Amino acid sequence: MLDSFLALFQSIFASGLVLASLYVLMAAGLALVWNTLGIFNFTHGALMVAAAYIAWTVSDPRGLGLGLAAGVVAAVLVAAVMGYLINVLLVTPFLGQKQIVLVAVMTTLSGAFFIENSALLLWGPRIKQLDKFVEGNVRIAGTTISGHEAIIIVLAPLLMVGLWAFLRFTWTGSAIRAVAQNREFAELSGIRVKRMYSIAFAVSAALAGLAGVMLGAIRFITPGLGGEPLLKALIVVILGGLGSMPGTILGAYAVGFGEATSTYFLGAYWTQAVLFLVFIAFLVLRPNGLLGKP
Repeated sequence: MLDSFLALFQSIFASGLVLASLYVLMAAGLALVWNTLGIFNFTHGALMVAAAYIAWTVSDPRGLGLGLAAGVVAAVLVAAVMGYLINVLLVTPFLGQKQIVLVAVMTTLSGAFFIENSALLLWGPRIKQLDKFVEGNVRIAGTTISGHEAIIIVLAPLLMVGLWAFLRFTWTGSAIRAVAQNREFAELSGIRVKRMYSIAFAVSAALAGLAGVMLGAIRFITPGLGGEPLLKALIVVILGGLGSMPGTILGAYAVGFGEATSTYFLGAYWTQAVLFLVFIAFLVLRPNGLLGKP
């Protein structure tokens, strides 16, 4: 009895850890843009799609055949440039408007549709998939997962530490934090606010691109690949508390382990409904999220 319970716990723990790590990668960039500009970037999921297709084109023998490492680098760089352009074209022209949050929703949603339909035109509807970063399996917490999933588990906290170090110890990161805290004071201090917004978008898009590449090796790449990740990222950011990066990370692990547990006991069919019900109930009791401030 004890052995079976332990095996069950190990299986759920490993599955939850993989999901949570994926959600950290998906949500970190979305949270960064919200913390900096106070808007949601709905092109985030489409950027994952674009990065996955770019990585496939560069790495696959049917494309340029340059190898997976080159594909990952190209995907992240292209995603960063796309994020920069999205801010310049779809957000910056509307800064200062009273309804900037609503306007940004409409413009970035339009951008997401444009990117997804462009992907459909360029790569067609046929599904594609990236090679896994590492073949084979590894054992974690007494159960077996793929080597690629193990990389996701390790990569997520490393990237969060890197993002924290960038925001904490570099001049650009400090400037982004200053803009997020008080835009007017930052401008008076000589910080080029619009440039910081563009850099925040570029970093966010690079994180989305890396998440898309990791996702493209365990799921099929289609123009609609980013829809569910965007939804999960939104849930994680809101659940963690708007404006709180630690809350986003905590929210990702809460959603990941909750989804793994629900999937095991209730099945995948009911998991999404249960997840939304718990999410809504939690926000009724704590509207500011796990670590959000009133």
